[in-house]
Amino acid sequence: MIIMIKRILLVLWAAVGVSAAVFAQNGVLQYQLGAGDEVKITVYGEEDLSGEFKIDGTGKVALPLIGAAIIGGKKLSEAEVLITAMLADGYLIAPRVNIEVLNFRPFYILGEVDQPGSYPYVSDMTVLNAVALASGFTYRANKKKIEITRKTDGTEEKIMVDITVKVLPGDIIRIQERFF
Repeated sequence: MIIMIKRILLVLWAAVGVSAAVFAQNGVLQYQLGAGDEVKITVYGEEDLSGEFKIDGTGKVALPLIGAAIIGGKKLSEAEVLITAMLADGYLIAPRVNIEVLNFRPFYILGEVDQPGSYPYVSDMTVLNAVALASGFTYRANKKKIEITRKTDGTEEKIMVDITVKVLPGDIIRIQERFF
């Protein structure tokens, strides 16, 4: 029964443009880390091991004492478990780790907008907000043909959306050209 409810919720979230990558097992939305994100990692009681880190293009962060940890593509809770396990493996007794996202990776908007490019992500942003950041549609823009390329669990998916769909960090929005 619970599995069926989770599947129904997943389908509903997908219908409104929320990726499965941010849907956690317990039904709560959870962010998936990726290259370009800046995170604050706190190891309780160990100030020298805590700090602010940027995830590189390969999904790694270089941490004091344990070295590189691949957290790109993982949900926050998964990354916390990974780093906790690495610290517990011969370094600390019962480490407690917390990760929070300081700055999300940018999104990209291409095609028929006045200023295509990379823009910083803002929470609860819609496609229309993204177009406004890019100085609006060009006169050739087809406002009904908008495509988002979104990476979900390591695979890219392309979905056709309207202007009310939420944008996620790392999304590539393409505004198609209108033919008369």
